[in-house]
Amino acid sequence: MDKPTFFDFAAEVGLTKHFGGVAATRQLAEMCHIHQDSYVLDVGCGAGTTAAFLARQYGCRVAGVDIRERMVDRAQETAQRLGVQGLVEFRVADVQSLPFVEGMFDAVLSESVTSFPADKALAVREYARVVKKGGYVGMGEATWLKTPPPPELLAWVRQDVGATVEPLTAEAWVGLLREAGLPLVARHVREVQPAQEARGLTKRYGRAALVRSILRAARLYVRSPEYRAFVRSVREGGVLPAGLQEYFGYGLYVGRKE
Repeated sequence: MDKPTFFDFAAEVGLTKHFGGVAATRQLAEMCHIHQDSYVLDVGCGAGTTAAFLARQYGCRVAGVDIRERMVDRAQETAQRLGVQGLVEFRVADVQSLPFVEGMFDAVLSESVTSFPADKALAVREYARVVKKGGYVGMGEATWLKTPPPPELLAWVRQDVGATVEPLTAEAWVGLLREAGLPLVARHVREVQPAQEARGLTKRYGRAALVRSILRAARLYVRSPEYRAFVRSVREGGVLPAGLQEYFGYGLYVGRKE
């Protein structure tokens, strides 16, 4: 059996995160002109909170994909709990090979997802392939505000966000959109504010869901030596490295298919 990863633990706990919280999701949706008649693809849907938010906020249909079956299970639980199961659907898929025909969606959203695939250009080309002409691709992704980052900061980002994460500069994210035939419509780059991110997590999930995730994490800690080792490694790495806000942020990038 393969060694469990950060994402395996996140799926068991039922908690995923992206920078900027619900406010960033709302802004990205508005930048992509999502409305009631839209059909939206949420790539890397995680625990399903963005898909459920879009369905509740705009009344649109949403398809969500995630590479882990356990995450898809969590997403379905979220949709059912929030009463939007009639508007959302989830399936297991790799963002580098999406199981949809060309031009199927009005908008494609990626939040803290495209930083992870080995071939980011291929992933963005897949977003462009499945979106309609005139449709939008919106990405909310970890972004280096200045480069090169100190080695200790890079190590913290990979430890805290996920071992395979590779943030890019704003110019590089915009370049991926343009290379995929998605000329830039808008971009907004911000520093990461740790206190704001913590508050945003509560707002995104709600207190009851956070409590459920904390209890799952406690049970996982008791029964899983691998999870205990992961938690110890995070503690040893420190909470916030020096220079975080100087170097590390996130950006919202939107391109429109010609």
